[in-house]
Amino acid sequence: MTELNSNSQPSASSTQTRYSFTQRVIKDTFTRWGARIGLAWIAILTVVAVFAPFVASSFPWLISQSGVVTSPLLEHLSLADVTLLMTFFTAFFLCFTQLNLEKKAIILIAAVIITLVAGSLTINPPKLSIYEHYRTLHQQGDVDWVIYPPIPFSAQDYLRDYGDTGLEHPLSKNDRRHWFGTEENGADVLSRMIHASRIALAIGFIATGIAMSIGIVIGGLMGFFSGKVDMIGMRIVEVFEAIPTLFLLLTFVAFFGRSLYLMMVIIGITGWTGYARYIRAEFLRLRQQDFVQAAISLGLPLPSILFRHMLPNGIAPVLVAASFGVASAILSEATLSFLGLGLVGEPSWGQMLNQAVKSSSFNWWMAAFPGGAIFLTVFAYNLIGEAMRDAIDPHLHKS
Repeated sequence: MTELNSNSQPSASSTQTRYSFTQRVIKDTFTRWGARIGLAWIAILTVVAVFAPFVASSFPWLISQSGVVTSPLLEHLSLADVTLLMTFFTAFFLCFTQLNLEKKAIILIAAVIITLVAGSLTINPPKLSIYEHYRTLHQQGDVDWVIYPPIPFSAQDYLRDYGDTGLEHPLSKNDRRHWFGTEENGADVLSRMIHASRIALAIGFIATGIAMSIGIVIGGLMGFFSGKVDMIGMRIVEVFEAIPTLFLLLTFVAFFGRSLYLMMVIIGITGWTGYARYIRAEFLRLRQQDFVQAAISLGLPLPSILFRHMLPNGIAPVLVAASFGVASAILSEATLSFLGLGLVGEPSWGQMLNQAVKSSSFNWWMAAFPGGAIFLTVFAYNLIGEAMRDAIDPHLHKS
């Protein structure tokens, strides 16, 4: 009986959670305070970007006119706003489920596609946004009550109804409260910074995602097959590494106009070479491992061997490069906007930096706040990248 009880007790080693190399690296990364601080800033920036219309908008949350309560803010939400909200809440919900990463990715992509299809049929915001309309109604006493967002100014609201707008520093004395001042056209700087965070995060994540996807596929094939495939692949890598990304961006902007999607694609297709080198090196190491040879002997298809068995054990160095790649993409967009070649009509941190030195005097608030946002965002990604690189280093891990 005693023997039965002793055999029925699971050993301590069998109850320990087994982590793959990538899982262990991610776990060790976020035990470091630098990575936690960086992740906290990126999380705050993400939340602010997703809920930007609810934080900074000239349209009220709720307004009551003759006893009828409406929400002008919801009426003016665009398809992009709704898609961002749905993606955020879906991803947040999936974080608390026990599904594997592949199923989570499929559910998230399906939710985005359904939102885009359904939203394109149902969401129809007004073509013309009259930002001062509800302020005028409020001033004339034509509303029962009104609730505005914390920052009651949209990013493209130039306050034409006031007539005395222009560059104002944060300490200016007037009836309006602009916490970060206003830019040269009278728009609120804090509101523009909040909405510009969407562009910074979008170009960082999407451009890096494009580069990672290309690099993983090409690098995986190079590392798995080696030989002639590896030699041809390395020559292609060397060709793309010789292309100056910034000058290519300038050339495409000059010929095809200013487009956020064009910037994402160019940064993505010129920045994949580093990821390809990392994956190639990891796959050259992993292809001789027993589990890979077993998968080959069982006749598993090539995509399954590469992306289900080898990639999870070799993607950790790529994640390190990705953290620096996101920061580099944000800097590239800020550089273009600072040079006056960024997006037209859309707020950008680099564009606001350009306005700091555009007039005859130096506008310190136009340099300090957008410049600080760029610095903190790039610094946060670098902190995460440094922590992840330390987690991969076997010597530092042992110490």
